[in-house]
Formats: sequence, structure tokens, C-alpha cells
Amino acid sequence: MKIVVIGGYGHIGSYLVPKLVKLGNEVIVISRHERHPYVDDWAWQSAKFVALDRNDTKTFTQKLIELDADVVIDLVNFKFENTKEIVTALKETKLSHYLFCSSVWAHGRAQVLPVNPNGVKAPLDDYGKNKYQSEQYLKEEYRQNGFPATVIMPGQISGPGWDIINPEGNQNMQVFQDIADGKQITLPNFGMETLHHVHASDVAQQFVDAVQHRNQALGESFHAVSSNSITLYGYAQVMYHFFHQKAKIDFLPWPDWVTKLDSPVDSDKTYYHIARSGQYSIENAKKLIGYQPQYSVEETIELSIQGAVNRGVIRVK
Repeated sequence: MKIVVIGGYGHIGSYLVPKLVKLGNEVIVISRHERHPYVDDWAWQSAKFVALDRNDTKTFTQKLIELDADVVIDLVNFKFENTKEIVTALKETKLSHYLFCSSVWAHGRAQVLPVNPNGVKAPLDDYGKNKYQSEQYLKEEYRQNGFPATVIMPGQISGPGWDIINPEGNQNMQVFQDIADGKQITLPNFGMETLHHVHASDVAQQFVDAVQHRNQALGESFHAVSSNSITLYGYAQVMYHFFHQKAKIDFLPWPDWVTKLDSPVDSDKTYYHIARSGQYSIENAKKLIGYQPQYSVEETIELSIQGAVNRGVIRVK
């Protein structure tokens, strides 16, 4: 098959493109600039690169029509308007499957756990609202017009090569350094809110699974996450153990924690992560497309942090 991957050099694409190539597909990567992926793999030599800027709507959509792909995997679609534009363009092609990368952030606060990927959502911010609008539009296009869409919703994408969400729910890597140095960290509330990390390779594999089980995937939404989520407290414990340090964990009520942190950027990120605390179900992905994450949430975190140590982001004595 001819498969176009939009945004193929990022976290997911770094694993996805080689997987698709090795299955014998003709893979075309669309990005504004050609750059080195996060993961080296010989299969990249067989992928074709096309430079396109999505902001140049006319050129972008016309090129997509010309490529006339069997499958389009859209990893960097963040605006509802972009979804409408690409659907309109792809209707003029021989497309058999469009896979949209959404996010668990399309969900708002969880009411019943585990969270159903096909349930009603109440997103908390513009990012989540745009993702959810796109999901609803694609579902409607599938039901009413037969547009062959599938929605995949990753959790906190993690892996070697980039900074992951820390036990406080933000991306301040000093938290990991403090743990590595045996210092005390302070968690908001009782540390019982959850994060749902997932290895980027597992997210990529779910896209592959959906492509290979097209009929079962059409019109569906799937969570691309590990089998279990993890509490902030549990995450901190894993990290102290990883660095061979005795756990020193304190807790503060949210207002006091925000004051102590004294970083609006970090506390804002923490708020939006922990306000969505949940356990995201992968049951329909397992049953319909055979998704089975390779990495547990603990393994995903440890591989990511080992990568940060290797890159010198975290210093170990």
C-alpha cells in the first residue's frame, strides 16, 4: 500500500515509519523540514520525504490529492479546520483509510473508570476541544458519508530522546535531578492523581494494528496507552527506586503546592494533567485490532529516564 504519514519525524513517527516500511508498504513522510528521527533504523532509507507546510492549505491539500495514497496517517493535526480541509481533499482520492491522531486530552475529568474512548467527552482546553471536534466530525463523516476514519488517542507519549511528564505532572526535569540526588520532593494533594504514560513505539504499533485491521477499526476510537495508569505517588516511588535512593515524599494541598512551586508555567501544566486523572481503557483496541502494549507504564518511564541520563539531562553521581 501507499501510506502517507503526516508529521513522520516526531515521537510517534520515529517508530511508525520503520514499522510500516518493514511490512512492505510504500511510505511517504510529509513534514515542513526533513530532520533526524528519534530512532535510527535502516528502514528510513526506503521512506520518501515530501516537504509541505500545512499552513499553506492550497499547496498542502493539492499535493495530498496528487499523491493519491491508500492510507493517510495524520499525526500533527491540531485544529478542527485542518480536519475539515483534509477530509474534503481526501474525498477526491482513492483513500481507503484515514487515521487521525487525537489525544486523551480530548477527555475532560473522568467520571467512571476505566474511561471509554468512544464515550462523551468534555475537554478542558482549546487543544482538547479541537481534538474532540475533529473526532465528532470524523465519526459523522463515517456514519453519513462512509468516510473511512479511525481515531487514535495517545496518553502521555514517552520514550528515550525527549523530556517526559514528571511525578509532579509537568515537564520540569529538575524533579528527576532532585530524586537522583536523594532530595525530598513535594507532590500536590495526596499524590493520588494519575498519569497514563505510553511508549511511543506502542502508540506507533496501534496505528499499524488499525491499518492491518481496517474493517474493525473504521468508525472507532482507541486509546493508545499502556495497560495501567500510575499515581503521582507511585511514580515518585518508582523513580527513587530507580536512582537507588530512599523515598522522601511530602504533600501539600493544591493552593499551598502552587505557592511553593512558584512557577505558573509548571503549575498550569500540572493542573491540566492531574485534572484529567484517569485510567484509559484499551479493551476495544485489544478486541478489535489486537493491540497489546509491549511496555508497562513503569518500563516506559524507566526507559525514558535512562535515556535522559544517557543524554546528560540528569546527572548521576
